[in-house]
Amino acid sequence: MNLADVFTVVLVIVGLQTLCVGIWLATAGLFPRAAEGCAEKLGARPGRCLLAGTAAAVPLLSAGIAISRAMPNAPGKLFGATVIVGTILAALAGTAGLALRIGRGLPEARDEQEPWRRVRRGGIVLAITYLTLILLPLTLLAGFGALLLQRFGRRAAPGA
Repeated sequence: MNLADVFTVVLVIVGLQTLCVGIWLATAGLFPRAAEGCAEKLGARPGRCLLAGTAAAVPLLSAGIAISRAMPNAPGKLFGATVIVGTILAALAGTAGLALRIGRGLPEARDEQEPWRRVRRGGIVLAITYLTLILLPLTLLAGFGALLLQRFGRRAAPGA
């Protein structure tokens, strides 16, 4: 392995981590209530989020793979790839709540004027933890479950 191969691997990893932080910032900026809801769900019941995400993501990913393999034509393969990529993007969107939750635990004086800094700070910490490769699927599944529970779960009664 020469130096060019090493740089290729390192820069691909850094690029993917930067992409994750960017998606988390975009999600928190475009859908602040969804990011807040995911942060609350992940803070209150992370195990339930992980189970819900696993129960929903595994069939979706399996269906996407099965559709891509079964369809001989390009539109069928594109549909299968769309199911897979859509599931991963939804998981990343839900994980924006986890980045927000981590960022809240690392307060800074300018957080009130610039609330996006919480997501950036938490996202950087979360992206660094992805180097272990164990936390990556766990947090993505939990984020997907938090997004589903936040969007489709039972609503708490007002004043309760």
